[in-house]
Amino acid sequence: MYKQNNSSNSSGRPRRYGDRNGSRRYGRNNSGGNSYRDRGRQGGRRFGQEKIAHDRYIARAVEGYVPPSIYVEDSHYSQLEVDQKIKGNIARKGYLHPTKIQDQAIPAILQGHDILGLACTGSGKTAAFLIPLIDKFMNDRKGQRCLIIVPTRELASQIQDEFRDLARDTGLYSTVVIGGTNIRRQISDLRRRPQFVIGTPGRLKDVYERGELDLEVFNNIVLDEVDRMLDMGFIPDITYLISKLRSEKQTLFFSATMSPAAERIANTLMTDPVKIQVEKESPLKNIDQDIVKITHTDEKVTVLTNILRKESVTKVLVFSRTKRGADQLSKKLYQSGFKVDSIHGNKPQHKRIRILTSFKTGQIDILVATDVAARGLDIPNVSHVINYDEPENYKDYIHRIGRTGRAGKTGNALTFVMGR
Repeated sequence: MYKQNNSSNSSGRPRRYGDRNGSRRYGRNNSGGNSYRDRGRQGGRRFGQEKIAHDRYIARAVEGYVPPSIYVEDSHYSQLEVDQKIKGNIARKGYLHPTKIQDQAIPAILQGHDILGLACTGSGKTAAFLIPLIDKFMNDRKGQRCLIIVPTRELASQIQDEFRDLARDTGLYSTVVIGGTNIRRQISDLRRRPQFVIGTPGRLKDVYERGELDLEVFNNIVLDEVDRMLDMGFIPDITYLISKLRSEKQTLFFSATMSPAAERIANTLMTDPVKIQVEKESPLKNIDQDIVKITHTDEKVTVLTNILRKESVTKVLVFSRTKRGADQLSKKLYQSGFKVDSIHGNKPQHKRIRILTSFKTGQIDILVATDVAARGLDIPNVSHVINYDEPENYKDYIHRIGRTGRAGKTGNALTFVMGR
């Protein structure tokens, strides 16, 4: 267990950003719920949920553990029955073997089946639905339209990037319809009738009600990370959008878990779907987890900066409970010389994209975030996840620490708790 280190250490690589560690008074939970007062508690009940026992934050990575490959080694993308241009784009990205969900989903989608895919982030499901849909559209350019509904702006942007790579030189186009960006430009893009529309539920509903999105023209529907959308309170918007869709369509439904609410949505969308379930890799096996005991909230920033100056701590995702708290902590660390920035739902989308790019490329090595960064983001080589504020529940904890220990590497997770 990490103990408080009161010694001042000014050595180490230069860093930036910060402001005072003031109290986090008001904030909005990241699932879109009501505002609440943060009294600095590090535990106890929040939103009616039980406190997580601190021993659940402590576990050692299994020595010598090698996570099972997500790839099907005896299969090759060149064997896919898709257009040669798509195969060339796949090869250009350096892909060789399909992942398990791609190996099962792509042929089924090409055959026209609805898909119920249970797979978590990092399983390769974006390419699993884009590759066959792009091929389908190349064979029927005028008769096909696809709507992709996702929970977050970041995931929408990631799918857009993947689409551009896989649809290169095919003459197919996509547009992103998300909050935090200029709606007039999005409306202008929609009027050009792109074959693929990728959006978040709230903004899609907005442009539909403005008369700029005809949902009945879409005959291909993808719902990605449905469990996350339900967690964020999007059930009314999703239900509303679904009610406007045409009855005849191919539906691709992806979720990490199948809750009763998700099952109800699936039943309204799909006909005799092919179910594909990819085993989930437990983050407990390849992530060293520990707690950092704090006796008073005034100590937290000092203890955190001492941890961040350790040589083994190279690329860090720090989770804050509130948007205001994330900004304040980021400013404080910046003033202490760290290369850091913050990300949360109140930041404009172009800033969020710029900050994430800076973190991925190493221009900054510390990202302070709310739970907006807990899912759907594939950020390589994160050495540590630090829960500066405890998560709302254990499910959120698992998603947070899943940002480290990826691609077969051992990760590290630390959680600040109050105690003596």
